[in-house]
Amino acid sequence: MKGKKIWITGAGSGIGRALAIALDEQGASLILSGRTKKTLQATQSLLQRKDDCIILPLDLGKFEEIETMYHAHHDLLKNVDILINNAGISQRSLVENTTFDVYKKLININYLGTVRLSQLMLKDFKIKGKGHFVIISSTAGKFGVPLRSGYSASKFALHGFFEALRAELVEEAIDITMICPGFINTDISKNALSGDGSLHGTKDEAQSNGMPVELMAKKTVAAIKAKKSEYFVGGFREAHLAPFVSRFFPNLFRKIIARSKVT
Repeated sequence: MKGKKIWITGAGSGIGRALAIALDEQGASLILSGRTKKTLQATQSLLQRKDDCIILPLDLGKFEEIETMYHAHHDLLKNVDILINNAGISQRSLVENTTFDVYKKLININYLGTVRLSQLMLKDFKIKGKGHFVIISSTAGKFGVPLRSGYSASKFALHGFFEALRAELVEEAIDITMICPGFINTDISKNALSGDGSLHGTKDEAQSNGMPVELMAKKTVAAIKAKKSEYFVGGFREAHLAPFVSRFFPNLFRKIIARSKVT
């Protein structure tokens, strides 16, 4: 990764912060984006090569802001080698208790904001004749999970979009890597949306017992370097066994997921 210019969204905490640290250790030149400048600065303070890191605050839920920021910093962003679409927000609520506004927010941030940013980056990748999109999806983007209907839907949408884009770019030297984390020890559940739009405020047991985010980041960087098309990372049960069972024994999997403890 030495000398690569890598742009990470959602870099203020969790997986984004861990990826920034792991990539910094390998000599990458980083651009960090997220909603809050303060959290981005906190991530920057943890890097060995702070001077080779630029902060660009960005809210993916504000589409006009995405375009304005991109064009304002185009001289910098046109040189990006890898765009890591990591920013996103989760959910913890039953369908019947979830307002439509919550669904709109999940789709806007997790899906549409990522699509708009990637469209802009695609133009420059094509001009250069190379580039790499990395998307931090979820195992919940491969099969529906209780209490995460909107989150799963937004991640499913990312897979559909980027698989279609992959097919369109088959003759181009532009790579796409879909990363599907299982339970990773971050605050994603604590910061998830409840049905009324308020924060869930509680860290799930499965999340607390999940793979250390530092290990997840190192495995993800290895997958990016290998230019894997899709990579599952996390515990054996949700990141390896569940995808296998859901693919080859779908009816059995539906029964298991309905009865399993996923909170």
